[in-house]
Amino acid sequence: MRYFKLIIAYDGTDFHGWQMQSNKPTIQGEIIDVLRRITQGNVQLHGAGRTDAGVHALGQIGSFRTQSTLSAGEFQRALNALLPPTIRIVAAEEVGPDFNARWSARGKIYRYRLYRGKVVPPMLWRYVLHYPFPLDEDAMRAASARFVGMHDFASFAASTGSEEDDKERSTEREIYAAELVRSAGGEELVFTVRGRSFLRYMVRKMVGTLLDVGRGKLEPDDIARLYELKDRSKSGPTVPPQGLCMVSVELEEAFHL
Repeated sequence: MRYFKLIIAYDGTDFHGWQMQSNKPTIQGEIIDVLRRITQGNVQLHGAGRTDAGVHALGQIGSFRTQSTLSAGEFQRALNALLPPTIRIVAAEEVGPDFNARWSARGKIYRYRLYRGKVVPPMLWRYVLHYPFPLDEDAMRAASARFVGMHDFASFAASTGSEEDDKERSTEREIYAAELVRSAGGEELVFTVRGRSFLRYMVRKMVGTLLDVGRGKLEPDDIARLYELKDRSKSGPTVPPQGLCMVSVELEEAFHL
């Protein structure tokens, strides 16, 4: 058996998220279909994270195992030839049997883009949330710093859809870094967050909360209060998915052959 790692980039606009679903196009489903055509085997693909419908990626990590004799380079070329152009295999590498895209990930970086200009250029609308209205950006920057550290993010997470699962899951997460900056051109406000792992809709709720801070509905110091409340109805709204991108995944070092 041989083991492979993929770095995957995709435009998530036309897909129902990463995770395979019956009768709906997903990133994982598209890649698995092509891998099975290439190998003529029942290949399974694991991902480092499950991006939601409409969310994009520059550096998603995937892993699979196969008895195929194809090289990593041949897999990359074949996948890119057969996948839709909205999904690209940026790199492929043969790895050892201990590597798993999900369990070998020790950190992820996400980025959310807010377009602040009056008119969104047509080549950007799929990748930004348009918000041209007044915001207190200094207050938003102060609030973003409050996300760093180990906290209970129950107020910033969507329900799993099951009350029983909601009670059993841990909502504590560690955020290594979080910052809000103006883009080089000045038209975008970009929130970048780095952490070990994230709850469902967590980054989008964090951005919605920052927007409420910018609008004056919340203060930066309210972030600490939201941790204590553990009530997602008290935080900001879940912003739309198109502004969110999984930038990269940080991996354990010892996975090479």
